Amino acid sequence: MIDMTPLDRAYAAMMAHPEDDTQRLAFFERLADAEVFLLLTEEAGADSVTPRIIESDGARYVLIFDSEDRLSSFTGTVSPFAGLSGRGLADLMAGQGIGLALNPEVAPSAILIPAEAVDWLASTLAHAPTVTSARPVEVTPPGALPQSLLNALARKLDGTGDLAAAAWLAGVGYEDGSRGHLLAFVDALDDAQPALAVAANEALTFSGIEAGAMDVTFVLSGTPMAERIARVGQRIDLSRRAVPETDPAAPGMDPDRPPRLR
Repeated sequence: MIDMTPLDRAYAAMMAHPEDDTQRLAFFERLADAEVFLLLTEEAGADSVTPRIIESDGARYVLIFDSEDRLSSFTGTVSPFAGLSGRGLADLMAGQGIGLALNPEVAPSAILIPAEAVDWLASTLAHAPTVTSARPVEVTPPGALPQSLLNALARKLDGTGDLAAAAWLAGVGYEDGSRGHLLAFVDALDDAQPALAVAANEALTFSGIEAGAMDVTFVLSGTPMAERIARVGQRIDLSRRAVPETDPAAPGMDPDRPPRLR
């Protein structure tokens, strides 16, 4: 029996509902958040990599796998590779005219992702949330929220319990009469606030909700705003992520120092 990975499950859901944009978005979200292994032609340099490339129907693809075991099963021998985040890989390959061959021949999620989809993913991930100064005047229960958004938030914020004490989702009304939803992080670390805002923005993007609006704010525990949101809002679980043993970082795993193509 094959052990199904998160990418396998996301792929299966997408293929089972080919007309469902939400499932397709969820697959690409899972790919962006996954750790993937890029097959190389030679050992990686200090800051550059040379991917192995295959051709199919006139298009070119690099080979990626969502586990080292699957890469080894494909090559049948010890082979050089680089470990990257999916988002780092999308950024690396954007504009190259090269697609992704995911888990070829070794997993249920084997798929050829064309270069255009890679460019779309990189562009989507590059969208940063905008900063506004609108003043909320009313905080209400969030009402009936799409399950796709709640699922996306749960995935994106899983393991962020070391970055903020809590998160609450509520309805909000602003001074100018506009309304929407507000995700409030309580006692978030200053350095973590941009990353938390990006994660929330991506959750909305990949939930498949058209014209959706969700603002993000950061509050301190014990303040009137924090207490108001906690009374009426819906709590979002922020579990703590297990700390792995420290190993030398593989090329591409440091988001501040992505590798270059050779």
